[in-house]
Amino acid sequence: MNLFIREDFISHAGLPLTWKVECDALSEGDYEALAKIVSEKIKFKDVVGIPRGGIPFENALKQYASNDENDPMLICDDVYTTGTSMREVYQEGAIGIVVFARNEITDDWIKAIWQMSI
Repeated sequence: MNLFIREDFISHAGLPLTWKVECDALSEGDYEALAKIVSEKIKFKDVVGIPRGGIPFENALKQYASNDENDPMLICDDVYTTGTSMREVYQEGAIGIVVFARNEITDDWIKAIWQMSI
């Protein structure tokens, strides 16, 4: 399975797209490494993954949740296209993390590990 696929499909937000980041290609070990990257940059008290793509990321991130109630809730997903799915579950004070951002992130509470810049 390829991580990047040239294929027409409809995004969660209903947009027609011509290529896809297929995060089903990522292994459990890949998500463990990504979670470690996040844990070195962001402190959080709990994590919620966006179904379906964010659940493997959530599972990997859980081990790094703090016991500090002052830390924010972390919302995670695999791919950011428009931010619609992240905004649907946003809670006041939460922060968001995605593995890949296909576009510029317009929400200041969401960060990407990797973001397309062209």
